Amino acid sequence: MARATTSSELIPVIPETQGGSGLGRLARSSVDILKRDRFALAGVIIYLVIILVAILAPVIAPYDPHAVLTRNGAWLTNQNPNGTFLLGTTNVARDIFSQLVYGARPALLVGFSAAFFVALIGTVIGLIAGYFGGIIDTLLMRLTDIAFGIPFIPFVIVLVAFLGPSIWNVVLAMALLLWRDTARVIRSQVLTLRSRTFVQAARISGASSWRIMFLYIAPNILPLSMLYGTLAIGWAILTEASVSFLGFGDPKVVSWGFMLQDAYVSQALARGAYFWFIPPGICIMLAVMAGFFIGRGYEELLFPRLRGR
Repeated sequence: MARATTSSELIPVIPETQGGSGLGRLARSSVDILKRDRFALAGVIIYLVIILVAILAPVIAPYDPHAVLTRNGAWLTNQNPNGTFLLGTTNVARDIFSQLVYGARPALLVGFSAAFFVALIGTVIGLIAGYFGGIIDTLLMRLTDIAFGIPFIPFVIVLVAFLGPSIWNVVLAMALLLWRDTARVIRSQVLTLRSRTFVQAARISGASSWRIMFLYIAPNILPLSMLYGTLAIGWAILTEASVSFLGFGDPKVVSWGFMLQDAYVSQALARGAYFWFIPPGICIMLAVMAGFFIGRGYEELLFPRLRGR
């Protein structure tokens, strides 16, 4: 009987690449993942659809999401779905379908912005800590431990309460805290990469520490950075929705979380207005699932033994 492979044996496989050649190999590997992994392909398709909806929002949405719809001077409040209003209207006569379409914009803005900063900060801190070691490593890892000890959602709420309701403050909160996982994993990989042959050769040839870190080591840990970046997209969208639902979101921005909060305050569930809160909930769920699906594909790139399972 074949021995089962334990999780401790699943060590990331990172090929030795020098300079920019690692970027090309990463791109080819990403295409191969999409061809082989249907979940990763589904995640990419979901994001592409959301991006397309966000770009074409003025064309797709029949009304302004903030416009109060009237007919003969009367507000068209709490309309059920019909040919004119595909998802009905809110209690203040705003078109729900238009809000759903425009809600894709803040979701993508928060998601991709937060993912970029989380991956960037975590990668840089992990590179510096793992390469230099010593007191620098100790200080950065203690800072990481402090970040792990701070509860995330309460931190976001406090920060937004002090700085004011804005989607950029949500991005700032994520950038200040969620880099911790990325930094710790990147550091562990840099500790192994810094002793490999191509790094030693670069050091002997006179390359500076910063050149070695960002030109020789960084391309090798990009798959890990992208893995945590894709996971951060879903976290960011979910965080923005949570903050908006709790009433700390920007009231001038119509997001999916804002729609849920508006439906909750208006007691849409008690009135059976499922068409108001189910669509934005499904959109949030799909966006989070898409990030997980893409991350699952990158796990197979880092852990080839998972491909046969």
